[in-house]
Amino acid sequence: MRILFLGDVVGIAGCSILQNNLLSLINSKKIDFVIVNGENAANSGVGITPDICKDFFNCGVDVITTGNHVWDQKEIMEFIEKENRLIRPKNLFEPAPGKGFEIYEAKNNIKVGVLNLMGNVFMKKCDDVFEVSEKFMKSYKLKEDYDFLVVDFHGEITSEKNAIGHFFDGSATLVVGTHTHIPTNDARILNNGTAYQTDAGMCGDYDSVIGMNKENSLNRFMNKKSTKHFPALGEATLCGVIVDCNIETGLADKIETYIFGGQLSKT
Repeated sequence: MRILFLGDVVGIAGCSILQNNLLSLINSKKIDFVIVNGENAANSGVGITPDICKDFFNCGVDVITTGNHVWDQKEIMEFIEKENRLIRPKNLFEPAPGKGFEIYEAKNNIKVGVLNLMGNVFMKKCDDVFEVSEKFMKSYKLKEDYDFLVVDFHGEITSEKNAIGHFFDGSATLVVGTHTHIPTNDARILNNGTAYQTDAGMCGDYDSVIGMNKENSLNRFMNKKSTKHFPALGEATLCGVIVDCNIETGLADKIETYIFGGQLSKT
């Protein structure tokens, strides 16, 4: 079984490249299950709307994860209660709308668990991610409750992401970071069989500052006249990872970084 995970989709440019290319990617790479982080997919570059979620599902996405911007489009609060294919970080303060973990049925009755977590360092305040992860590990087991487990860790710093990867090593199929929008060059299989990459990168225009208009972002850094952040609208890149999963163990046989289109594919 092959799982595709794509990093944060940013604005119109990110949505367009995803919707225009995902079905052909699924076919060409023989993908069985698709997970996408959509927390920056709205036109403003923050949050996601019900209509965008529906567009993602219609073009082949199986599950949408999120992060610190999950509630930036207020209408999503009601939608996430009804749509279990959209999840939010499990360690958000409870009670919160929606779920942070769900088990999905893929092809051939294969069960895929998807867990969304958010880091504690330099992020919006939320419950301790390691305490929540430890409780999760006591409640759910690989190859008992699901065939495969994917963990989206939405965090700011590499060390915290790295630590979560080792914490889940041997108990998850894939641990992959999101949020920083820059793909890291460290895709690998950890010692106990879990596929890992510190950050999947973003699906958006890289002629930008992490997906946002570069001129406006520079002005903000330099305390010059600027507006609120807004997304760059140039040619986008799809960024993520593809994992070959072992049905016997529930762990990973192979992980490869996936980059398509835009500036990054030309480097």
